Amino acid sequence: MRDFYPAIEPFDSGLLDVGDGQQIYYEISGNPDGKPAVYLHGGPGGTSSADQRRVFDPAKYRIVLFDQRGCGNSLPHASAPEADLSANTTWHLVADMELLRNHLGIDRWLVCGGSWGSTLALAYAQTHPTSVSELVLRGIFTLRKSELDWFYEGGASSIYPDLWPGFLAPVPEDERGHLIAAYSRLLNDPDPAVHVPAATAWSRWESSTITLLPDEELINHFTEDAFAVAFARIENHFFMNGGWCEDGQLIRGAAALRDIPGVIIQGRYDMCTPAVTAWDLHQSWPEAEFKIIPDAGHAFDQPGILDAIIEATDTFAG
Repeated sequence: MRDFYPAIEPFDSGLLDVGDGQQIYYEISGNPDGKPAVYLHGGPGGTSSADQRRVFDPAKYRIVLFDQRGCGNSLPHASAPEADLSANTTWHLVADMELLRNHLGIDRWLVCGGSWGSTLALAYAQTHPTSVSELVLRGIFTLRKSELDWFYEGGASSIYPDLWPGFLAPVPEDERGHLIAAYSRLLNDPDPAVHVPAATAWSRWESSTITLLPDEELINHFTEDAFAVAFARIENHFFMNGGWCEDGQLIRGAAALRDIPGVIIQGRYDMCTPAVTAWDLHQSWPEAEFKIIPDAGHAFDQPGILDAIIEATDTFAG
């Protein structure tokens, strides 16, 4: 069973101006002359982390991480009262990736991502297939209405009935017919007494359900005020707009990936992004290797999920 590679530190980092008043933070670690690879964090609205570097062999890979618009160390941060998310869409992030690739002088790179990171990876690879050498995807999410309804409109409450009341709590009873829309109003209220509790409830729900067993450290990180506000605002903004994709677009568009070697990794007991989406993607992209991990949920650092990711990156390292 493969485990994380040893901890490493970046040898380069910076802020890249991508337009629209936005700067994205990026960092590079591993071998400066190695095979280029980029890891896409989740959310949208999450952040890159030191462990994401460690799914690549640092002797063989030039490892790129970046924080997407409005979150992590990118500027401006979406927790700021004046934050404007109008220039933060799936397609802005796809364009940012191409700007970063060109800025770093990379011809093609391996793209690895899980959860929302898999969404962005699919959107990017379908838009710029010649920029992608391989795809390693985990916990597949494609922004379909059925996926959003499952996790944010009540489906998953059948699995977590004890946690669901906490997600409902900030929402007035007469607005509970469309929870994503209700949260949009709350999260965009300028009063911190309104948007902070809403953001905390949104982020607590997600962080409490993405691991197979509760992880209090993760929950505490997600519910810290600044992180929670940025995370919830960005996610909700994307989900209110369906990711600026037609329903099912990223599944249908997977035919464009047939010349790209790929691996789809999915936890059987993933309650955030259930396995049916990964299966649907595989039906549209049968050339990709498909791996169901029988004793795993959503998070990438579970033993079976991690083993499958590192097996894939080791294989593609050449």
